[in-house]
Amino acid sequence: SGRVYGRRWLVLLLFSLLSFAQGLVWNTWGPIQNSARLAFGFSGWDIALLVFWGPIGFAPCFFFMWLMDKKGLRVTVLLTSSLMVLGAGLRCVPVSDIEIRKKLIHGGQLLNGLAGPTVMNAAPFLSTTWFSPDERATATAIASLLNSLGSAAAFLVGPLVVPPPNGTALLLSHSNTQHIKDRIEAMLYAEFGMVSLIFSAALAYFPSRPPFPPSVAAASQRLSYRRSFCRLLSNFRFLMIALAYAIPLGVFSGWSGVLDLILTPIHVSQVDAGWIGFWSIVGGCVVGIAMARFADFIRGMLKFILLLLLSGATLASTWFTLTCLTTVTHLPLTTATLYTSCILLGIFLNSSVPIFFELFVETVYPVPEGISCGVVTFLSNVFMGVLLFFLTFYHTEFSWFNWCLPGSCLLSLLLILCFRESYDRLYLDVVVSV
Repeated sequence: SGRVYGRRWLVLLLFSLLSFAQGLVWNTWGPIQNSARLAFGFSGWDIALLVFWGPIGFAPCFFFMWLMDKKGLRVTVLLTSSLMVLGAGLRCVPVSDIEIRKKLIHGGQLLNGLAGPTVMNAAPFLSTTWFSPDERATATAIASLLNSLGSAAAFLVGPLVVPPPNGTALLLSHSNTQHIKDRIEAMLYAEFGMVSLIFSAALAYFPSRPPFPPSVAAASQRLSYRRSFCRLLSNFRFLMIALAYAIPLGVFSGWSGVLDLILTPIHVSQVDAGWIGFWSIVGGCVVGIAMARFADFIRGMLKFILLLLLSGATLASTWFTLTCLTTVTHLPLTTATLYTSCILLGIFLNSSVPIFFELFVETVYPVPEGISCGVVTFLSNVFMGVLLFFLTFYHTEFSWFNWCLPGSCLLSLLLILCFRESYDRLYLDVVVSV
């Protein structure tokens, strides 16, 4: 059997902080969109594009997977964090010309988006490399969920630091606009500082792997990059479970990115929309880590946990969608019911992520973790991209968008029901190490 090192927690902490910062920087603009429009002259299209750079950043996803497979974690993490430093720095360049400034901010968001593939996909690779079999799901959960916790923090930080524009045109004096702009700048500088600090720490200490592997699976030989892809694309069970993950999570990511727009027609304020987004993600992180702990404790229960979570998500999203159809259903549309349905939906879907990741790795072992999870997150970003693409055309009325949610959760639930689970990696660790 393998050895575990105390410093595995430091490696996990550094990676999780990087992941958190990437999510925070990605979601800078959504929560303060009204203020940003005033300060930088952003249009609605600009705001949508600033969110969209996240999924666009997944285009070179396969390059980062190859890098992780060939060069290990250290090189990949350093390249990723340097892109983030560059991106956060570009957003701070003090140019007086507003058009150039806008282009720099877009460029910064794109560079931060390029860090997405690593922070989203490397978690299972990191947990296998450093953690023993009975801590793996937990480590995966922490590393993968901190990215969404970062985007949740943006819902808090943005509105706290940046004041909203005052309603009437008379009050929008030059000094007020300047004040809002100064506060946004201060926030951009603070985010740049945070990203630079994490980069310096990773540069100083972030090893590729421990001296001795923690388990039989970590030490075993993996398939090559090319053979991995052939294996994944020809594995029907993998494709089934990959769609079960990618469709609802892609739809949910797109939906939560524009939650503010969806809730405005039913008279929910920017602040309330922010809190709903915040609590649904925080709840998802807490429940997700708890579920992963449970999965580590009672092994071989991943399918059952996913069935529970996706049943919950289907019910919560149906409730939310019906509540929004005020003209038809007459369900009570109160802040409490909106909060509850949105937060429950977020909890069920966000907490399913690490459980799915573990199941992918078990299903297609010995395909390297980074590759199997990379293919899947790439898929979910494709779904999110397609959805946001449609949104740019049909953005006057949102009921179709709300119906996509329960539809995607139900489809996922059916796919998981038909899925036959297997635990190849776990079997290797439990049987061979004994």
